[in-house]
Amino acid sequence: MSIDLSKGGRINLSKEAPSLKNVGIGLGWDINATDTGSAFDLDASVFMLGANGKIPNDKYFVFYNNTESPDTSVKHLGDSRTGEGAGDDETIQIDLSKVDASIQEIVFIVTIHEADVKKQNFGQVRNSFIRIYDNSTENQIAKYELEEDFSTETAIEFGRLYKKDGDWRFQAVGQGYKAGLQKFVDQYAS
Repeated sequence: MSIDLSKGGRINLSKEAPSLKNVGIGLGWDINATDTGSAFDLDASVFMLGANGKIPNDKYFVFYNNTESPDTSVKHLGDSRTGEGAGDDETIQIDLSKVDASIQEIVFIVTIHEADVKKQNFGQVRNSFIRIYDNSTENQIAKYELEEDFSTETAIEFGRLYKKDGDWRFQAVGQGYKAGLQKFVDQYAS
């Protein structure tokens, strides 16, 4: 049974799915029928943070140009340039047993590529979601659907996996930013 999360909602994955080892993170969206003159390209990125809130090195920033973390625990399965079709548009797989012991938090960000140049924002995007599922069984554990109208924002922090008291937990964040990917690189770089 899947849990529907609202903004700020949390779930203890270790309690809800005690045998969970291989986590699937599905991110999805649809583009409104608007004409900005350019195709939309939304990109999912993952920042694996240590206790200091920073990535230990650049390889712990996983995205379309670095599709695997150095501990091989996080894999980005590729860039969807259109968001067309039903279901997940971009997928990240996480093997919790391989996550480096120094990593305390895994943050999921979606940005609009060249949003300023193309004059695009998340107000032109609908049906956005992040879902967590057991990659071994495909059983969905939780889903968070963004319901806010982010009419000026060009980046969204969808959610974060984090360790607390030895358990992996997930928080639905849903925080919008008027910024590009570089803002997060600067924020999380060591």
